[in-house]
Amino acid sequence: MDLIMGMNSGSSFDGIDVILAEIERDEDGFPKPPKFLKGGSYDWPEEVVPLVRGAFDNKVDMVGLNRLNYICGAVFAEKGKQFMEENDINPLDVKVLGLDTQTIYQEQPEHDRIAAMSDVEKADWVHRWLNGPYPAGTQMGDTSVIANLLNIDTVTHFRPADHVWGGAAAPLMPYLDWILFRGSDKPTMTLNIGGIANLHVAMKDKSKMFGFDTGPGNTISNSLCRKLIGKEYDKDAELAMAGNVDAEMLDFFMHHPFFDRPVPRSGWIADYDDAYIDEVLERFGHLSVNDILATACAFTGEAVAKSMVDNVPADVIAQTDTLYASGGGVRNPRIMKEIQERIPANIRLTTSAELGIPPEYKEAVKFATIAYSTINCMPGNIPAAGHASQYSILGKIALAPRHIAGGASL
Repeated sequence: MDLIMGMNSGSSFDGIDVILAEIERDEDGFPKPPKFLKGGSYDWPEEVVPLVRGAFDNKVDMVGLNRLNYICGAVFAEKGKQFMEENDINPLDVKVLGLDTQTIYQEQPEHDRIAAMSDVEKADWVHRWLNGPYPAGTQMGDTSVIANLLNIDTVTHFRPADHVWGGAAAPLMPYLDWILFRGSDKPTMTLNIGGIANLHVAMKDKSKMFGFDTGPGNTISNSLCRKLIGKEYDKDAELAMAGNVDAEMLDFFMHHPFFDRPVPRSGWIADYDDAYIDEVLERFGHLSVNDILATACAFTGEAVAKSMVDNVPADVIAQTDTLYASGGGVRNPRIMKEIQERIPANIRLTTSAELGIPPEYKEAVKFATIAYSTINCMPGNIPAAGHASQYSILGKIALAPRHIAGGASL
C-alpha cells in the first residue's frame, strides 16, 4: 500500500485542494480504487490572483508567463507543505504527488477534421499544430519547482500526451471513474461541477465509455456574482434559491455557440468571458439579481441534461440509475436542484461522498491516481471518452532530490 498526494486548482480558480490517499496495484497492474484519507483547501495568495486572472484574459506577456510558471509552482509547493505540516505527513513517506497545475489556456480538438485526415497528413507531425486541428493547452506550475521544494516525486501536465493523439484530454475524470466502477456490470454516470461541468459514463469495458464537457458549471454564476453583488459566489445559493427562472434568458443561454460544436464538446472559461457576461447583463439586466442567478443555475442544469442526451445513447441512459456529482458546484443547492429536475427521471443525483470521496476533493484524488499510474507505466487516458487514437502514459515527471545518487544532500 502506497501513500499518494493529489492537488487541484480548477477552471473556477477558487482555491487549491490537497489530498492524501492510500492506493495499491491490482493484479492487472492498474490501481485499485484509492482510499481517501485527508484533505484540505487553501486560498491562492492575494498577490498572485490578479496575475493568473490576467493570464486567463491573455493579458500577460512572455516574460510574465515565464515567471508565473515558477510562481505557481512555488504556490503549489507552499500549499503542499502546509498540508503536510498540518497533518503530520513526512514527505519521504509519500510515493508520488499528482497535479495538473493551473490551466490558463486550452484549445479544443476539431474531431471532424482529425477524423478526415489521411495517414500521410497525420504523419506530418509539425502540421498537426502549425495548420492543423490538433488541440493544445497551457498550464502554469513548473514540475521541477514543486518536486524539489517538497522533496516528493511529482507528476504534472497530464493533458499533452492525450493531445498528441487528437484527444481532448478534458475531462480527465473518466480514468478515475473506470478505476472506481470497473467491477460493475452496468453503466455509472459521474458529473464534476467546477468552473466548467463535465459528465462521464463509466463502463467495465473502457472502449464503451464516454466523457465530455456539458457547458458551464460555476463560472457564469460566479462571474455574475462578482459583477452584481461584488462577491465571489452566491453562498449556499441564498439569492438563486429565492429567484425564478426566466425562460427568455435561459433560451439565450442555450443558444451559446458551445452547443454548435460537434460532440464530444469541450469547453473553457473563455467561452463565458467578461464580454459574454456583459452581453447577458445588457440584455437581461432589468431582471432581479435573484432571477438572474436562478437562471444561471438553470442553465447549468439544462446544459447537463442536453449534453447527456446529445452524447450518450438512449439505452445507456436507460440502464443508468445513479449520477455521482463532485466539485464545488455540489455546494450550490439551486444548481443541484436544477440538474435533478432536468435529467431523465430514472437517474438519481447524489454526490461522490457515497463512494467515500468528499465531492470537493475528487479532482485532487483523480490527479493523485493518474500520477500513480504514470510512475507505474500505466495509461491514464480513456480514448473512447476523449477520442484520442491510442492510449498514453500521461504527465511530466520530476524526481525529488532525495534520489540523488550516493545520498548527497542539497
